[in-house]
Amino acid sequence: MEKENTTLLTEFTLTGLTDRPKWKIPLFLMFFVVYLITMMGNLGLISLIWNNSQFHTPMYLFLGSLAFVDAWLSSTVTPKMLVIFLAKRKMISLSECMIQFFSVGFSGTTECFLLTIMAYDRYLAICNPLLYPAIMTNKLCTQLSVCSFIGGFLHALIHEGFLFRLTFCNSNTIHHFYCDIIPLLKISCTDASINFLMLFIFSGSIQVFTILTVLFSYTSVLFTVLKSKSVKGIRKAFSTCGSHLFSVSLYYGPLLFMYVHPQSPQANDQDMMDSLFYTVIIPFLNPIIYSLRNKKVLDSVAKMLKGKC
Repeated sequence: MEKENTTLLTEFTLTGLTDRPKWKIPLFLMFFVVYLITMMGNLGLISLIWNNSQFHTPMYLFLGSLAFVDAWLSSTVTPKMLVIFLAKRKMISLSECMIQFFSVGFSGTTECFLLTIMAYDRYLAICNPLLYPAIMTNKLCTQLSVCSFIGGFLHALIHEGFLFRLTFCNSNTIHHFYCDIIPLLKISCTDASINFLMLFIFSGSIQVFTILTVLFSYTSVLFTVLKSKSVKGIRKAFSTCGSHLFSVSLYYGPLLFMYVHPQSPQANDQDMMDSLFYTVIIPFLNPIIYSLRNKKVLDSVAKMLKGKC
């Protein structure tokens, strides 16, 4: 009988960001505007890169892939979060929960790989400028992007497979605004030690590998720039690397805190804020960061707007 009861839990309740009624409408309006700007910024960046031949270079092709992943990640999380703000019944089915987690895991991991590849691309462009056109071809750029998506898919698939071994019978309340893996593991009535171990091994390994690659790339860039002793070269290096380095710093901080530090029951609110930062705020900021710090993009947008006017 106890085993049968564990199979009856097919719906969960998402607590959302807040349970205070006075905050729900203002938060709904704020995040609705953030979501619109996120989609306009990322889809607009993709359209600009796709339709303009001068952007058909590795750096901008990687940027287009990053914009696609950001739009995917935001669309996976934000619409459901907006519904929770207004709905009286904050339910999500088990199948929808699994799909949402897989989509978030896939896009989040893919973004980690893309940010790493973009750092490596800048390393080649600045440290090996003569060999850069021969090494970083559009074909290699496409292959690296595809590998990033495949890596994200496989990583999400591993954790999704381990989730199916769990049963949920003690509680159906997920203290989060979407189906993230750690809140799900906390309410499982099956021993989730293996899941936590797999999460630590795979997510930790990916983050350590990608962070070390980024650090190596930008350390090499820094030494190369300092050796050149050219003010123009230093400005050019920081103009091409500054936006990406800022984006990487914003992205990896919350992820490291969430998936590498030991979990505790008191960490729910902090984890939720970290998740909000990298699933909603980062996709909103990325197109702004890359566009405002890139004169080429700004000039193209200005010409496009001037042509329409």
